[in-house]
Amino acid sequence: MSTHQDRADVSQLAAEHRGQDEPAPLDPKAGSGTPMIAIRDLTKRYAQVAAVEELSFDVHAGSVVGFLGRNGAGKSTTLKMLAGLSAPTSGTATIAGFPYRSLPQPMRVAGFGLNADAFHPSLSGERMLRGLASRIGVGRGRVRGVLELVELRAAADRPVGKYSLGMRQRLVLAAALLGDPEAIVLDEPTNGLDPQGHRWLRDFLRARAGEGRAVLLSSHVLGDVAETVDRIVVISRGRLVADRPIAAIGQTASVRVRSPDADALTALLSGCGATVRRADADALSVTGLDAEPIGELAAEHRIVLHELTPARGSLEDLFFQLTESEGDGLR
Repeated sequence: MSTHQDRADVSQLAAEHRGQDEPAPLDPKAGSGTPMIAIRDLTKRYAQVAAVEELSFDVHAGSVVGFLGRNGAGKSTTLKMLAGLSAPTSGTATIAGFPYRSLPQPMRVAGFGLNADAFHPSLSGERMLRGLASRIGVGRGRVRGVLELVELRAAADRPVGKYSLGMRQRLVLAAALLGDPEAIVLDEPTNGLDPQGHRWLRDFLRARAGEGRAVLLSSHVLGDVAETVDRIVVISRGRLVADRPIAAIGQTASVRVRSPDADALTALLSGCGATVRRADADALSVTGLDAEPIGELAAEHRIVLHELTPARGSLEDLFFQLTESEGDGLR
């Protein structure tokens, strides 16, 4: 049986799940036409300040979407509204067609991992999960199963206060998976992971999407995002600035330019309509102009170049181009 069947009837879905520690596998092809997560004209205002403004995007079953933005862009606010922890000023954030808090058994439909410090430090990882499992009607077999899935079984009896940050991130993921949900929403899940942990998480999330689940994650580790997601959604100052397949990112060409007079070159190229980002003290990443006209302009204005290298566009290049006006830092 596919839990994506009749997605509009969430009450029936909850009834089908009730009392099952191990729900049936999801159908990766089911529900492809209807988004599992739908953000529609979502707005959140604090007094006269808009943290999120008229934001709309979808996450479909069987896909991983990266949710990106700089510090203060509105990512965490958006995820809190999706989780029902904050009420929108206007617009909607729904999962399987309903606000999360109105679902009969919400953790059977969507699992959230928003805070790696949400666990009591004196309790063991397994005890924490058992308490949560009892509230949603899931048995101990499922608790042991998710601990195995996130490779924490050996540390299950250890107090959470003695877990590393990376281990707590895995425990958050285990908690999100307790109800065997159709959607998984994670906020900065790579914090504290070592390189092996980063690779493990990428493979883990791709496997969950392969089972037919919808995965939405925010992350400031752009390299991980580029290797994990199918699409990116980028917001700047609470507004959508990009929603595109990750495969399309490399089609945007850039040029790496090094010059001892990088400031003058930046002013020159910007005045000609190019987008220029400072990569380091004397290096620039330029889009909007090819290498040949850049070289010709530099020669005309007697600006010395030490490097002029065409390159395929990267997610990092695109991200900084889209959010350049916000200043430094990622959230």
